[in-house]
Amino acid sequence: MTTTPAAPIPPTTHRAGPASDGEEDLKGAGVVEFAGILIAIFGIFNIIHGIGAIAKSHAFTTNAHYIFGNLRAWGWVMLAFGILQLIAVGALARGRPWARWFAVVVLALNTLAHMLALPSYPIWSVLVIGANVLALYGLLAYGGKSMFVGTVGAAGAGPQSGRGIQPPV
Repeated sequence: MTTTPAAPIPPTTHRAGPASDGEEDLKGAGVVEFAGILIAIFGIFNIIHGIGAIAKSHAFTTNAHYIFGNLRAWGWVMLAFGILQLIAVGALARGRPWARWFAVVVLALNTLAHMLALPSYPIWSVLVIGANVLALYGLLAYGGKSMFVGTVGAAGAGPQSGRGIQPPV
């Protein structure tokens, strides 16, 4: 009599109800994913904003007085922050352990930069500051939890995180 081996248990990413013993709590995973999407969207917009400011586009307020530099200098700053935001999103998506704090630093500095660049495009800067605060909340409140649960370890040793971090058992 031959027996067939049991089919492997597929990994799960969403669970209804509270986490039980040995399982990770996935509360807030959606908030972290939303923060990553916000960072990506506003990173692309920062790149467009930076290129427009470098080219001295007519979309910006004329005769604005800046605390530091001029419109072209702030264009380079926004372009750099847009690129750094896309790097942070790529690292967050790959589950790098340093990505959360890198994204927090980039978002905090980007928020400060938009506060200082308010004269060039005030409504847009306020919108970006609000989105940055929302993304910072998502990363700081829920970013430490693993977003995905991978496979079950050998001999039922418990779930393993998709990022290679073992949850408490």
